[in-house]
Amino acid sequence: MKPEILEYVKKFGLDQLLGDVQNHDQSGNFAAVDPKMTTPYLPDWEDLTRLHRLILERRVTTVLEFGCGYSTVVMAHALHLNQVAHHQFVSENLRRGNAFELHSVDDMDKYVELTSQRIPQELKRHVFFKISPVHMTTFADRICTEYESLPNICPDFIYLDAPSQDSALGNINGITTAHFDRLPMSCDILKIEHFLLPGTMIVVDGRTANARFLKANFQRNWSHNHDIANDIHTFEMVEEPLGNLNDRQIKFSLGESWPNQSRS
Repeated sequence: MKPEILEYVKKFGLDQLLGDVQNHDQSGNFAAVDPKMTTPYLPDWEDLTRLHRLILERRVTTVLEFGCGYSTVVMAHALHLNQVAHHQFVSENLRRGNAFELHSVDDMDKYVELTSQRIPQELKRHVFFKISPVHMTTFADRICTEYESLPNICPDFIYLDAPSQDSALGNINGITTAHFDRLPMSCDILKIEHFLLPGTMIVVDGRTANARFLKANFQRNWSHNHDIANDIHTFEMVEEPLGNLNDRQIKFSLGESWPNQSRS
């Protein structure tokens, strides 16, 4: 583990949340496309510390997560720290109906139950789960997948790490993602794009084909970065504020200089 990652984990006590900081994902390159894979991955501390840092640095208030796991616990911890530091300002100055909440949608009951058991009692009030089936569908006549139901929130941070390509029910013209050679291809974020606020960040964990699908179909102004070494895509909506409330939230979360010095 990189020394700076270990230092961050220890500084915020993340090892106390999840266990041994030396654990890494040793599942192999093909585990993500193995429908028989039922054991959760071990923590990837570089990915987890990145999520934790972004939520703190961007003063995120509301998280939408696709796919629960260790990330749920770590992001809930970061939201808890944000609430401790900023709850008074947020409650008095911003309009955030789900302030300091993480809403995680997943189609696998067993992973929701495992994740729920890992969440410390003091963080449970920050986390809300939605279990929803995934279906094959189309978006702009392009074959993809979607969750049947999403949390009714307005997130300022979205983490895309699900669904599994084997989760989708049905087919479109005989095509399904449940094939060894297929790739995850969800359209859920595209369907809610026009509800999202300027300043919203999306983090896509791997899933490069899906990230390219999002980029090709977004209709608003998104900056995009691909960290090839870590296989992480980030998108940030770079638009003028929608009004005074959105402007106030952007300045609180991202600073007066945004987007010239974006926190990504």
